[in-house]
Amino acid sequence: MRGLPRFPVTMVGSWPRSRELLRAQRQKRAGTLDPDAFERIADDAVRHVIETQEQLGVDLVTDGEQRRDSFFSFVAEKLAGVRMMTLAEMLEIIEDKDSFERILQTLDVPAYAISNATCVGKIARERPLAVDELRFVKQHSDRPVKVPLPGPYLMTRAMWVKEACRQVYPTKESLGDDVVEVLRAELRELIAEGVAFVQFDEPVLTELVFTQGQARTFMCAALAASADPRDELEWAVSLHQRVLAGFEGETRFGVHVCRGNWSSDESTLLRGSYHPLRATLERLPVDQLVLEYATERAGDLLAFGAKELGLGLVNPRTERVESVDEIVRTVRRALELYPADRLFLNPDCGFATFSNRPVNHDAVARAKMRALVEASQQLRGV
Repeated sequence: MRGLPRFPVTMVGSWPRSRELLRAQRQKRAGTLDPDAFERIADDAVRHVIETQEQLGVDLVTDGEQRRDSFFSFVAEKLAGVRMMTLAEMLEIIEDKDSFERILQTLDVPAYAISNATCVGKIARERPLAVDELRFVKQHSDRPVKVPLPGPYLMTRAMWVKEACRQVYPTKESLGDDVVEVLRAELRELIAEGVAFVQFDEPVLTELVFTQGQARTFMCAALAASADPRDELEWAVSLHQRVLAGFEGETRFGVHVCRGNWSSDESTLLRGSYHPLRATLERLPVDQLVLEYATERAGDLLAFGAKELGLGLVNPRTERVESVDEIVRTVRRALELYPADRLFLNPDCGFATFSNRPVNHDAVARAKMRALVEASQQLRGV
């Protein structure tokens, strides 16, 4: 496993932010905190997440996404032509207001509480998306580092709100061309800096197959979809193929797919097996699929060709800490489909996908990660 032990443990990405960091994020957005002061506070928060992972025995570390406001919207700070819009602001410009309002009424959050990085002009990479994050972690840890990035399909669909950007990008496909170039430039630098794993987040793929392409959910403000989900899935595969062309073997690549992670109320989240996505996921040019399986909403365990599986074993949205025995039993069932050298152990999703709306807190996250580590040690015979 390229220097990793069997059954390596890693996070999907995010860790709950401290009150101090959340306050600093608010002040930064309001323009009342100097950017350097924010970075000092964020540095401390990242060091805490790194130390926590190392103390627990996590094999492949992340920075906990502490500098980001969410798993996706942080790109607005890095890209020209992108600005944050609340869902309430988007409602003002959306032409099909009735349909959008119906979606908003089903959410577990008010429309003003969630913002989306929306394309309003020609996009360009003003600053790296995550290269600086990687450098900081490598300065403070000698463990392999995973870097999560929004996937090209997520980025394009979330940013392309036709009413905001159609004068620059008449179609989402035209925006996708520039998204591909942004991500390829990012990968070149991440690989040069020694990243061990790049994980692309693509949660909206499940929306396509569980809602037949009709829903427009705030999960990533996905307002752009064709009438036929098959066309969208084909385009998603094409985007990944273009982003990763020529990078094969340079590092480990993965794609993370879940069913939404904005609420602890699982009844508000999408439900369905990975079966409808199986052919699509097998065609993605990545080494690993990072999939949620700790919730019954995910259905039964599937094999996906020769790919590795980042097996979701603890639910980040519940306070109940899964037992080591429970985790080990699930892994042993997975071993009926996967060889041991193709299984990674991780939570279903992040513990704080949206910084100001964490689905859990530090103590529970720590206990769940400890259970994963103890299960991996038992499976290794340590």
